[in-house]
Amino acid sequence: MILYWFLLLLIAIVAYGIGSMSTMVIASNYVFRTSLRALGRGNLWLSNFRRIYGTWGWVRLLLVELVKDSLPILFGSLLLGFKGHADVGRAFAGMCVVLGRLYPLFYDFKGSHATLCLVTLGLWVTPSVGIATAVVALGAVLVTKYLSLGTLIATLIYVAVTVLMVDNDLCTKIMLIAAGLVFFKHIPAIARLAGGREEKLSFKEDITYKLDEKF
Repeated sequence: MILYWFLLLLIAIVAYGIGSMSTMVIASNYVFRTSLRALGRGNLWLSNFRRIYGTWGWVRLLLVELVKDSLPILFGSLLLGFKGHADVGRAFAGMCVVLGRLYPLFYDFKGSHATLCLVTLGLWVTPSVGIATAVVALGAVLVTKYLSLGTLIATLIYVAVTVLMVDNDLCTKIMLIAAGLVFFKHIPAIARLAGGREEKLSFKEDITYKLDEKF
């Protein structure tokens, strides 16, 4: 039992640490030699990265993010796999990645929406959860043009499909905690949406700062 808790702690540290690392900031600082937080809307959202650095760079960054978020999930699966709890290891690691994305240690605990983390977590535990979340997130954002609303709708679908499709009760609970973290992060956005103060997402690229050809 002590070993089990030690492994969980190790998974939590590694997954949260990797979740706290922003590939957007790394790409912005070391590839483009600029500061993402000083351009556009000044946040660490994928939408801001796309606006500043172009759609093609944004697509490639998405792939890098998927790989980065997958590594701690595989790490969790490996560590708990020998105990026969690989699925729990994946779910727990994914939840910690979500926490790191929402409240990153390295960026004053000011993170992003973590929708992509939920997609990655879902793909590794039960692929149908990740696919449904990704499709609904993209569709909701395109239709409503509100990134926060799209995230909230996608999270609801994530919860529903998780409850219906994940057959491990402990994994289900862990994945629902991850969704709860996302909802908690979006409480201010819910208030802005209700008050009509939430800013719509612009799909235009800022050609002043477009550096797509460098990435």
